[in-house]
Amino acid sequence: MTEQPEASAPDSSGSIDGDRLKDLRSELAGLQTEAASPALDLDTMGTAELVAAMNEQNRGVPAAVEQASGQIAEVVDAVVERLARGGRLLYVGAGTAGRLGVLDASECPPTFGTPPGLVVGIIAGGNQAIQKPVEYAEDNATAGARDMHDISVGEADAVIGISASGRTPYVIGALEEARSRGAFTASLACNHDSPISKLADVAIDVVVGPEFVAGSTRLKAGTAQKLVLNMISTLAMVKLGKTYGNLMVDLRATNNKLLARSQRTIQHATGVDAETAIRALDSVGGSVKAAILVVLTGMDPGQAKSALDEAGGFLRKAIQNYA
Repeated sequence: MTEQPEASAPDSSGSIDGDRLKDLRSELAGLQTEAASPALDLDTMGTAELVAAMNEQNRGVPAAVEQASGQIAEVVDAVVERLARGGRLLYVGAGTAGRLGVLDASECPPTFGTPPGLVVGIIAGGNQAIQKPVEYAEDNATAGARDMHDISVGEADAVIGISASGRTPYVIGALEEARSRGAFTASLACNHDSPISKLADVAIDVVVGPEFVAGSTRLKAGTAQKLVLNMISTLAMVKLGKTYGNLMVDLRATNNKLLARSQRTIQHATGVDAETAIRALDSVGGSVKAAILVVLTGMDPGQAKSALDEAGGFLRKAIQNYA
């Protein structure tokens, strides 16, 4: 990767490099994510009209995601293969894209019982950028590469670079470094044939068109990215045995709501009453999978963990093995 200077914030005049900004203006002019729709005179509309117009704009997002279904499925299978051999799923992005990756990663432990380091969101500018903008951090390709180095990306990992424009230097640097280390790489962009798409093993291009507010890619582009990330993490976990039917059977009961959900999940899966579900859950130390196995098979609670281990963590297979 070509070394680039450390990024720095613009000075008070907004000037960094006149020639570079001229090139950047030309570059952005060709992106659908930067285009403006002349039909939307937002400042002349009433509130109800604005609500209707924004809702209408959003209707096209699921259709754009559907167009990339084949690539999404390919990425899911690649992620599953890496996770199954001890690797990690790593999301990399800047700004809204980075925050969406952090959000998706942070939801995996409570939902699917995964260790915190299995799915990781990495954002340009570090943790402070999750709550406060560190906009200039996205311009630093060297930092993207360094962040991959610092978490020891390797051949078993899957790295997904997220960028609405598809040209974020930080993400480019991260993907180049990940590729050089043998990791599987995927891109998630909202323009066709973007720089990150050309770097990735699999490119997911979800082209949602001009934004409701021109250039505000936290809107349709952000919604599309959230939908795709939901699919990648959720479907990978389904294929790794984290669900039974459509029930989350590896969730961790870390608060009262999740404890109640655990008990209800056992009831849904087995048809028993609440008291029976509570007793079963207590008997196996809070494991929803093991509790369901005990209820459906009559297995001794002490055997349940071993039975699940023998089935590779797949509850349905453990039930079938016992039959």
